[in-house]
Amino acid sequence: MIKIVITEKKVDSKDLNSSKIPHHVAIIMDGNGRWAELNGNDRIFGHRKGVEAVRSVVEGAGEIGIHYLTLYAFSTENWNRPREEVNALMGLLVHAILAETENLNKNNVSLRAIGDLKSMPAEVQENLAAAIAKTANNSGLRLVLALSYSGRWELVEAVKNMADELKNDKIDKSSINEELIGKYLPTFGLPDPELLIRTGGEFRVSNFLLWQIAYTELFFSQKLWPDYRKEDLFEAVNDFQKRERRFGKTSEQIRI
Repeated sequence: MIKIVITEKKVDSKDLNSSKIPHHVAIIMDGNGRWAELNGNDRIFGHRKGVEAVRSVVEGAGEIGIHYLTLYAFSTENWNRPREEVNALMGLLVHAILAETENLNKNNVSLRAIGDLKSMPAEVQENLAAAIAKTANNSGLRLVLALSYSGRWELVEAVKNMADELKNDKIDKSSINEELIGKYLPTFGLPDPELLIRTGGEFRVSNFLLWQIAYTELFFSQKLWPDYRKEDLFEAVNDFQKRERRFGKTSEQIRI
């Protein structure tokens, strides 16, 4: 049974231990559609408001020294949503990427994307590639957008690519280990997330970073994504800092 604790106390960045900030935080941004419906609007209105939450959380991540922030923006399963909503989402992506590139540069944020990007509309691909290129030299927060992505998709692709290389004698069966598999994933070069946050009150990982979250700490927020702000991120990080991360060891071993 999962216990939910709701507190009114706001966590400020000054409340955090700067030596225990997670290097990589991943977020499942859930609740846009429900937020819109609760406010008497269509679902795409909720997605538009969700952009404001992204802006605030990216700002907060940079403020406290998080190095990598991965946002689950669009899953492979999301293609099964009503065509009207998918089309509107794609249009919103184009607009948001164009609108936010200048702000990313202003805040020294570099952009990266993972997923089946070739399945995205051409205009999204073009604007995304342009934004990635324009922010490539920024040295601050690394913002990773997961687009047309799912954990099972990336594992299937990795197996296919490894099978091809085995067949062509580019790799040997005896060399297959966790490190090698990691090199075939789109997240290669990124550290595994230490903290995974999901908003919207749901308690599942929804096919997100299945390989990478083996030892990730999970934090579930009742807030719907459009209401989420950097102070909520600070609350999750504050909770993370109170946890004991053992990685299979005993408490006594990690305290030595």
